[in-house]
Amino acid sequence: MTIFTTILSRLVKAVMTLLAIAVLNFCLLHAAPGDPAVVLAGEAGAADEQMIEQLRERFGLDQPLYVQLAKYVGGIVQLDLGYSFRQGAPVIDLIAERLPATLILTLTAFGISLVCGIALGVAAAARVGKPSDSALTTLALLFYATPLYWAALMAVLVFSVWLGWLPGFGYETVGANYTGFERVLDILAHLILPALTLGLFFMAVYMRMTRASMLEVSTADFVKTAKAKGLSGPVIRRRHILRNAILPVVTLAGLQAGQLVGGAVLTETVFAWPGIGRLMFESLAARDYNTILGVFLVSAAMVILFNIVTDIVYRIVDPRIGARA
Repeated sequence: MTIFTTILSRLVKAVMTLLAIAVLNFCLLHAAPGDPAVVLAGEAGAADEQMIEQLRERFGLDQPLYVQLAKYVGGIVQLDLGYSFRQGAPVIDLIAERLPATLILTLTAFGISLVCGIALGVAAAARVGKPSDSALTTLALLFYATPLYWAALMAVLVFSVWLGWLPGFGYETVGANYTGFERVLDILAHLILPALTLGLFFMAVYMRMTRASMLEVSTADFVKTAKAKGLSGPVIRRRHILRNAILPVVTLAGLQAGQLVGGAVLTETVFAWPGIGRLMFESLAARDYNTILGVFLVSAAMVILFNIVTDIVYRIVDPRIGARA
């Protein structure tokens, strides 16, 4: 099976999965307590029955649930995620405005966690049993056990409030009006703390997985043959051990890449990062059903996309996968 056939097959399955997720999210969200019409009427200071009924009629909340579901699914097919009655704008526009910030954050955190995790895992495996190995393993365990929200708050407190090294909140400096390369540097400065905080947990996971996998592969017969041929330790680790040990790490990274989107909700809220995670948090408080459903759907699409990319990368790293398919 070629890569093109694999991608096409995954895309067909992805569309069916997204539609199933959309229906499930719609049913679960409407089963939850709360009425957005009551919230809007309360904010307007006119929470009487007539006002509430008018709002329900205006936003189609008075229609049967199956009619609302049919309209919602029909809108998805036409790339119409509905209208946000809370923010007075199409949901697709709200998500498109905030999605780039979330992609920047999640991809940066993913890259940092994967590269640093593999590098630290290789370093620990090369020094197994030594004090440096114990120090790296303990550090990874500490990162793994630290709650994300606590790490985010401590990062702001230490590096922004106490030391003043990095900005603690926002996407860029308000009122600075930077342009060009200066704006890029300003965004990068605001990105460091949330990206590192979001990537710490996953870096610990990849580090421990890489270390364990390299120690397992190092006992294989082909490694003993490479040593018998007189190859140096760094060459054996790079060409023979790491190349085979990295396969389970790639699999795990692909499965956990989608979890970064979930972790971004807390990270964006703490650091006031204007992404779709923070948009979802604000929409939950306002009972903005259409926006919540839109964010859920886009988040699910990102997870599925990460999994498709993982399948492709896996076939490139290990061509035997494509040969067996």
